Amino acid sequence: MRPAGTRLREEQLAEDYGLSRTPVREAIRRLQADGLVQVVPNRGAEVVSLSAEDFEEIFGLRSVLESYAARNAALRGDADVARLRELCGAMEQQLGRLDDDGAHDEITRLNMEFHQAIHQAGGRRLLPELLSKVIEVPLVRRTFHRYTSVELNRSFTQHRELTDAIEAGDGDWAHAVMQSHVLAARATLLRPEPEEEEAQ
Repeated sequence: MRPAGTRLREEQLAEDYGLSRTPVREAIRRLQADGLVQVVPNRGAEVVSLSAEDFEEIFGLRSVLESYAARNAALRGDADVARLRELCGAMEQQLGRLDDDGAHDEITRLNMEFHQAIHQAGGRRLLPELLSKVIEVPLVRRTFHRYTSVELNRSFTQHRELTDAIEAGDGDWAHAVMQSHVLAARATLLRPEPEEEEAQ
């Protein structure tokens, strides 16, 4: 995703990606429907800037919806616990290579798969669709680039505990761990960067 305020010109995007203008136009419409692009009169499409309040709302929704999904996944007993444990292990293996930018991208990918597996196990069609709209916001996807090693370890420990709760069929435990997990992610994302603190 491009930086907030970037103008999206159909012809330039079509040329950049080797596409006709029709799929580019459709992609811009989809991004507009998802709230990631706004169409400004006499300027065209622009990437939306998300405020701290927007992220508070996004993580508030995640806290409610993902906790509900985790509770359901535990109570229904349909989750692939072995796969959840594999994903936990794969994320933990990335801790030794955090100096490589690819490690954060891989953690993000594995984390998305972990959470999506819980969403699928905890809901039919509507819940996973709602959660995909909330979580697919590009800046939310890049949260792991802001994590310290301590925060990553805490997050991975919460993944393990969440998996244990789901395997135990304990909905209240799964709900509580997921809520704590999401709220910790919110605190990390909204924490000012060092240069932001200096500017205040």
